[in-house]
Amino acid sequence: MRNVFSPLAAAALTVGIAAAVASMPAEASFKNKGTQAQEQRKAAVAQIPTCQRPLGSISVIEPEDSTHWWTGQQLPAPTRLIKVFVNRSRCFTLVDRGAGMAAGQFERELAASGELRGRSNVGKGQIKAADYVMIPDLVSQNSNAGGNAISGLLGGLIGGRAGAVVGGLNFTSKTADVVLTVTDVRSSEQVAMAEGSARKSDMGFGASGGLFGGSGLGAAGVGGYANTEIGQVITMAYLQAYTDIIAQLGGLPENASAASAQQAVTVTRAGRLLANAKGTGAPVRTLDPGMMLYPTGNKEGVMWEVEDELGNRGWVSSTMLELSR
Repeated sequence: MRNVFSPLAAAALTVGIAAAVASMPAEASFKNKGTQAQEQRKAAVAQIPTCQRPLGSISVIEPEDSTHWWTGQQLPAPTRLIKVFVNRSRCFTLVDRGAGMAAGQFERELAASGELRGRSNVGKGQIKAADYVMIPDLVSQNSNAGGNAISGLLGGLIGGRAGAVVGGLNFTSKTADVVLTVTDVRSSEQVAMAEGSARKSDMGFGASGGLFGGSGLGAAGVGGYANTEIGQVITMAYLQAYTDIIAQLGGLPENASAASAQQAVTVTRAGRLLANAKGTGAPVRTLDPGMMLYPTGNKEGVMWEVEDELGNRGWVSSTMLELSR
């Protein structure tokens, strides 16, 4: 597995810790030294991992059964938090499948209706595909919500099944358990899953200024995760999961599109599946319009090697094919 983390981040962190230790008063007690060292270690954890190159393009979406537990906490959707991680880590190229995508689609509709100026260069075939989809979810929360009144209030704000989930937040010990999953768009294979867990008592909030300070999450439009204790706990849980995800994905292929199976094609007119690209020898079988074939990736001029759904392999002219829809 390749090391995708930036050496600059580790070096900067080492220098920062050394400077902090050097600035400690000589009369500090052993206990105080131990406490500061512990806080510095916790600060080191609160760093968004960085990559030397993108691992592919990714979209971040909410789970289908999303309960919107964050609304009762006056927090943005966790997808916005994860997008901040993605942008700052440079581990993926982020593609928008939310409001930005909807706005872009509206522009394309204007272009299709002839409303845009000439040479606007807005049309089909320009949208970048997502290689992967990342979904942030909530595993569980402790059941002690600090009293039925709080649990009932938050449950009433959201209602239904969501109330039980929000009611499970522990306002006393500030505990969060989350999960991130990454799915390959082309194969639907779940290529990585990581859980994250955090609690206020484990963190040492004073040591996390770099992540939660003015130039951190607050400046990225997700201030609720930086300004509240429960928000910081949730942030650290997702950050732990995201760091683990990046470590798992270090061995991804350089080109996810080329590494995946080729898109299926459909025969547009009757023909033959040939034994070789030159067309010599007996044909493998006849081809009827509408048949689906699967390219192997081998090509010679306009001739493509393909397989049918029965496993027969041969060659066919690409002029007889179109991408299956």
